[in-house]
Amino acid sequence: MTQPALLAVEHLSTLFDTDRGPLRAVDDVSFTLHRGETLGIVGETGSGKSALVRTIMGLQPRSAVVPPESKLIFEGADIRSLPPEKKRHLWGPQIAMIFQDPMTSLNPVRTVGAQMAAPMRYHLGLSRRETEARAVGLLAQVGISAPERRLKQYPHELSGGMRQRVMIAIALSCDPELLIADEPTTALDVTVQKQILDLLDRLQRERHMAVILISHDLGVVAGRTDRIAVMYGGRMVETAPTGDLFGAMRHPYTQALLLSVPRMEQPSHTRLEAIAGRPPDLVNLPPGCRFAPRCPFVQERCREEEPPLEAAGTEQHPARCWYPVGTEAGREALERNLAAHVAQAEAAVGGDREMLARLELLSKDKNPEAAT
Repeated sequence: MTQPALLAVEHLSTLFDTDRGPLRAVDDVSFTLHRGETLGIVGETGSGKSALVRTIMGLQPRSAVVPPESKLIFEGADIRSLPPEKKRHLWGPQIAMIFQDPMTSLNPVRTVGAQMAAPMRYHLGLSRRETEARAVGLLAQVGISAPERRLKQYPHELSGGMRQRVMIAIALSCDPELLIADEPTTALDVTVQKQILDLLDRLQRERHMAVILISHDLGVVAGRTDRIAVMYGGRMVETAPTGDLFGAMRHPYTQALLLSVPRMEQPSHTRLEAIAGRPPDLVNLPPGCRFAPRCPFVQERCREEEPPLEAAGTEQHPARCWYPVGTEAGREALERNLAAHVAQAEAAVGGDREMLARLELLSKDKNPEAAT
């Protein structure tokens, strides 16, 4: 018997009213998440990742419009239809969030102890002594030394890594079933980033939480998630189990994100790969595929007709692409574009035949469709 989903997001859209017209920050996104599962959501800045999770948390601006057909089902109940009192008891004990920048998320004029105590006293009804003991235990659990002393300190007295650990401790203080981490390592140096990500991994396993990990870096989510969803222009363009995505990616945007990740084996001063062009204007979206103006594989059909999410993949690995990576159709499309000197194809290859081979064969050896 299939385990019911802890969270089911159905046709979620978030629109912002602007002077230029409605901006579709999130556009018809659907996915499910089960207990103990980690979902990575990746994409460039402006792809809709943070707007998506803030809408799930009910933190979108009041001016934002979420259509009535958008559903957020948590443990069988639609979050959006719950009365305010029930929602207040949902955030913290059942769903919690870690934000990008702990310095702006923590209150600068309240001690760490006071900020940790507030959710525990409100949701769990603990006494002052019980709250302090639990706070000390949580700070120790997330790797903060001398936790009793840290409770009396203010956020500006802590390092960036310690502030983020405090945010994690606050998020875990009421034992949530779902933890949303919105680019939790953005403001941290590389060494501290790894420590924070390792900490989240350990806590997820120990507590058997469901986790949504937001990142712009495929390398961050590669070994830390069960599934990955790639967002572009407010839509999900590819989603798959993590191993399947890296073994046989389908969408050219996913491929471009992976090619842009620096590699240890590259010589010093190697030019980094960049994705040509700019993300789409979410007020004035192009017809057809939203990635078409930047895609090395683009054909006339892409400019006229947007592919559905299942067009290029299976039920477990859908993607929005008419000419998927690693397929004969994709290879022929790229060759036609290079022969016709299409700008984005030449920019992707850059005159480098080795890069052309990488574009054609990056996932071909593991893609059954490409091998036939």
